[in-house]
Amino acid sequence: MAKRGKNYRQKVSEVDSEKAYFIDEGLELALKGKFTKFDESVDIAVRLGVDPRHADQMVRSSIVLPNGTGKTERVLVFAKGEKVQEALDAGADYAGGDEFVEKIKGGWLEFDKTIATPDMMGTVGKIGRVLGPRNLMPNAKLGTVTFDVGRVVAEIKSGKVDFKVDKSGIVHAMFGRSSFGFDKLRQNLYAFLDRLVQLKPSSSKGIYFKGISLSTTMGPGVKIDPVEARATIKAAG
Repeated sequence: MAKRGKNYRQKVSEVDSEKAYFIDEGLELALKGKFTKFDESVDIAVRLGVDPRHADQMVRSSIVLPNGTGKTERVLVFAKGEKVQEALDAGADYAGGDEFVEKIKGGWLEFDKTIATPDMMGTVGKIGRVLGPRNLMPNAKLGTVTFDVGRVVAEIKSGKVDFKVDKSGIVHAMFGRSSFGFDKLRQNLYAFLDRLVQLKPSSSKGIYFKGISLSTTMGPGVKIDPVEARATIKAAG
């Protein structure tokens, strides 16, 4: 294992690894964990009381955060006719059909998100083996297969976050940048956790929030008290 640097070790020493902090205190401590010069992302990991092996306990959705993510997403829209111009007018970086399928077959992948109108999914399916493993395939459950391309492009550009529970029952997401400051990050964090509460599967019994951790890109993880966090989110709502 690579030896951690002096700055990281110093930040780790400021966090009690055995303690689960109240949500606001934990967010402040996570932000203090930043020690690099670049604008680090602020991330969350939530261990949920679900079994992703069962379809009725799969937690997957998206949210437009109140203050965005601070990340500029390059958006490709698969569409034809007037929908191409609608996508471009809304801020899409690229929009079209077969020409982009051929470019992708040739190795071009200079985009971060894709959207497709339903009538284009047959065409997009030709490159499913390229897009799928990279989590770039348009998905109806995430709202990225739609004729309302203008609205979805605008949402992605303003800070839409897609998330999905992994096979270990953990949801990972970025909810802002360290430069946002405490108040904006707090709003984003509360909104994200509230969205997770709304998505609790009816078949999931017992404790839903089993563990929560916050961190900046390079900083140490800070454990959050999941019981207090859920109570705080409920009170705030």
